[in-house]
Amino acid sequence: MKVLAIDTSTFVLGVALVDEDKVIGEVITNLKKNHSIRLMPAIDELVKDAGVKPKELDRIVVAHGPGSYTGVRIGVTTAKTLAWTLGIPLVGISSLEAIAQNGRYFNGVVSPIFDARRGQVYTGLYGANDGMLTNIVEDQICMVEDWANHLNNQYDKVLFLGNDLSIHKDVIKEQLGEKVQFGEFSDHNPRPSELARLGMKRDPINDIHTFTPNYIRLAEAETNWLAAQKNKA
Repeated sequence: MKVLAIDTSTFVLGVALVDEDKVIGEVITNLKKNHSIRLMPAIDELVKDAGVKPKELDRIVVAHGPGSYTGVRIGVTTAKTLAWTLGIPLVGISSLEAIAQNGRYFNGVVSPIFDARRGQVYTGLYGANDGMLTNIVEDQICMVEDWANHLNNQYDKVLFLGNDLSIHKDVIKEQLGEKVQFGEFSDHNPRPSELARLGMKRDPINDIHTFTPNYIRLAEAETNWLAAQKNKA
C-alpha cells in the first residue's frame, strides 16, 4: 500500500510517502511560512523524486486537527481534493496523536501540546506500552495550569511533547515537579511517516465530501462574529 501523508496543523509542514513498511521519502520543515503556497510543491517534488505517479497512490492520510485553524484547513482541503480526484480512500488522524508517537516508548503517559493562546492548550493523553499508544483522554482545549494539576493528581510520569512547550514549561514544571519530563528538541516535530503508519491501520472516511477538520473550538473570528450576532438579537 502506497500512502501519502500530510500534516500542516502547526508551523510544521510535513509530507511523507510510505510503501507498506518502508518510508520512501519524508519532508519536514518548521518555518513560519504559508502552507498554502508550499504544500503542493512539496508533495509534487516528493512523489517525483520517488518515481511514484499519483495514480499509484492507494491512500491519503491527513492530520485533521486540532491546531492552527488555517493550517488544519489547508491540509484537510488538499487531502480531500487529492483523494476525490484520484478516487482513493482518505483517513483523518488526530494531529495530537501524530506527535504523541514520538513518545511511544516512554514508560508513562504522553501529553502532546499545542498552544491555544490565553494560557490555553490543545492536548490529549496517551498511554505508552511497548511502542503502542492508547488514547486515555480525548483531545481537548483547556487551561494548561488545570491540565497539569489534573495530571499531577493522576500520574507519576508524564512526558510532554510539542514545539510550543517553551510557552508553558514553567507552569507545567511548577505543577508536576519531578513527575514531568520534556522531550528533546528533536522530539517536538510531528513525523508525517508516523501519520502514514497510523493511517494504514484505520478505516477510511465513508464520505470524503462531508469530512471536516477537528478544530475543537470555533476560529476566533467566527466566535467573535457569533457573539456580535447574539448581541444584536
